Amino acid sequence: MTRPLVITDCDEVLMHMVVPFAEWVDAEHGVIFRIEDASFAGALKRKECGTPLEAAEVWPLLDGFFRTEMGRQYPIAGALEAMAAIGAQADIVVLTNVGPDHQQRRADQLAALGLDAPVIGSRGGKGEPVARLIAEREPPVAIFIDDIANHHRSVADEAPGVWRLHMVGEPAIADKIVAASHAHARIDDWTAARDWILARIAEGVRAPEPALA
Repeated sequence: MTRPLVITDCDEVLMHMVVPFAEWVDAEHGVIFRIEDASFAGALKRKECGTPLEAAEVWPLLDGFFRTEMGRQYPIAGALEAMAAIGAQADIVVLTNVGPDHQQRRADQLAALGLDAPVIGSRGGKGEPVARLIAEREPPVAIFIDDIANHHRSVADEAPGVWRLHMVGEPAIADKIVAASHAHARIDDWTAARDWILARIAEGVRAPEPALA
């Protein structure tokens, strides 16, 4: 029988990203990172004048970080222990928006920490890759975990029978991010999140789909 499936993001769910990224862009690029609104680009400002970076300047910095600085990242408290407990009951796939270029680096990063799970380096909304995984694996129950609200909306549209957990594991930004309206739960602590996920697995039922108007 096909096992349950947990599809999880990585940055700010399994691994700290914004804090090591902020330290790096400060030290190496003269850029400060301050979460003051919902825009990642708007949070990046030049130290010398305080002006926000243009959107076109942001991806090269992120790409550079993932290309050479992933060693600065470290696990969210309790994440790897929770994944070990969950992995005893379900298959785990890491769906991360680092893109195909950094997919293997991410897999190597997690494997070095003891999480040897398939990694998909996607771009854009996560609804389509989640729907493909569900179609391929046909799990009796599936759970999606991500820190970004738009991905929960995307999954709700493309794979509505998947349980959706909104998690922001980085305390520096968690209180600045509103709970995703398309998620079934918002939990930022891995002990509580593990229990919620294992409860969904034990129940073994699909998430309720929205009633048609």
